[in-house]
Amino acid sequence: MNSRPNQIGFSQRVRLEWLEKTVNLVLAGNDRSAINDALQELLKDKVSIGGKAGRGNREKVITILMKVWRNVPHELEALRTDGLELLKRLSGTDRIAVHWGMVMAVYPFWAAVASYTGRFLKLQGSAAAAHVQQRMREQYGERETVSRAARRVLRSCIDWGVLSETGTKGVYHQELSVYVDDPQIAAWLIEASLHTRSSGCAPLKELAGSTSLFPFRIKQVAAENLLAGSPRLDLLRHGLDDELVMLRMGNK
Repeated sequence: MNSRPNQIGFSQRVRLEWLEKTVNLVLAGNDRSAINDALQELLKDKVSIGGKAGRGNREKVITILMKVWRNVPHELEALRTDGLELLKRLSGTDRIAVHWGMVMAVYPFWAAVASYTGRFLKLQGSAAAAHVQQRMREQYGERETVSRAARRVLRSCIDWGVLSETGTKGVYHQELSVYVDDPQIAAWLIEASLHTRSSGCAPLKELAGSTSLFPFRIKQVAAENLLAGSPRLDLLRHGLDDELVMLRMGNK
């Protein structure tokens, strides 16, 4: 059973360029200490400026960055390895899909915020931060930390260019819509999505259209191609059109 879906963890606003810097440091073969030093230098005039706290916001941001691309949970190491290989050949908005998938796999809280946001966007054409925060408190508990963390995920989405602000404060439109037609990227995103679920399984149609992946329009993937795209997925058919995708044992 995956316990991470019940944790918050993602408590800071994280810019896309910071994740890009982190992953480039990892790809260059830097060790943990060197990556930490480089991120400290990068963020010194951006987060906790002049702060002296032993565990300030800058250190929390670095912890998030490192956990996504360097110090991943053991069960996500293979997903991270494949994500790094994808990033070696991708450019532009396609890279956002890989960062998005890795962040939500490591921090299912991000996926939950994205899921509610995607639902509101689909139903109403816009998403209000207050409504998303309310849904998150219903799921995670009536705590200010939940509302604050949800707000920081939404602000991160704006920084990434995924959402944009409307003329009404706290109400957002979808800014980015990336068509994913590469079977390997599609399979990887679906695998990342499964890691956000405590059961580690879901119907294929539900996964491909998941609102947690609202910035991405995944081309319909045949089950056989999906399995070829990731050796860590299994398929269970209940009928002609009822296909359940699951993480293989040992990958949950």
